[in-house]
Amino acid sequence: MKIYNLKFTNDAERLCALAAISCHSTVDINELYNKLSSKDISNILRKVILSRHFSVLEHANFTFSITDVSRVLLAQLTRHRIATFSVQSQRYVKLDDTSTFVIPDSIKNNKLLLSKCKSFFKQASLLYDELVKKEIPIEDARYVMPNSLGTRIILTMNARELRHFFSLRCCNKTQYELRNIACKILKIVKQKTPLLFFKAGPNCINVNGKCCEYLSCGMPWKKNT
Repeated sequence: MKIYNLKFTNDAERLCALAAISCHSTVDINELYNKLSSKDISNILRKVILSRHFSVLEHANFTFSITDVSRVLLAQLTRHRIATFSVQSQRYVKLDDTSTFVIPDSIKNNKLLLSKCKSFFKQASLLYDELVKKEIPIEDARYVMPNSLGTRIILTMNARELRHFFSLRCCNKTQYELRNIACKILKIVKQKTPLLFFKAGPNCINVNGKCCEYLSCGMPWKKNT
């Protein structure tokens, strides 16, 4: 799994702070923008986040490249509807020897089962190649490939949706692949724009220290390194 921040809104913290203060000011927008000090921006955004007035955070967007993740992950990630996804097509891109398969640690740690999985992936790949050679369209041949097949994604979310994403997906109970992505993206955006992601993370560390899940993991949240 590899994640890169391709781009994010220029001067995002100042922009979101401006959006917040402009709602209560008659001063010219350009003048407000230039007058905001670092301390002003910090104070404004802290108040915005503590009061949960998150709409102004939607002005800041972040775009990521995510590679070597499974179709299992993709199915869960796309449940977050306030986002934009561009995924490598299996209809138009033929799978080849560079294609990867994502294998969970629970399988990797069992040598016998890992060997069987690798054998299965090999057979699936061979069958796929056979179908293509018999002139079966690649969009039909792909039906024989498992959900573990790796893919790549371009993902864009605004800061508000990212905060919501982290609140759900940094949780210990989240499926491991999706949690890995959420925690790595959280680390990236906190380095880029720490003020926008003040107190960002799973719900259990932000709502009076209580878990919001119906079935709690019963453990304190730990950062995924």
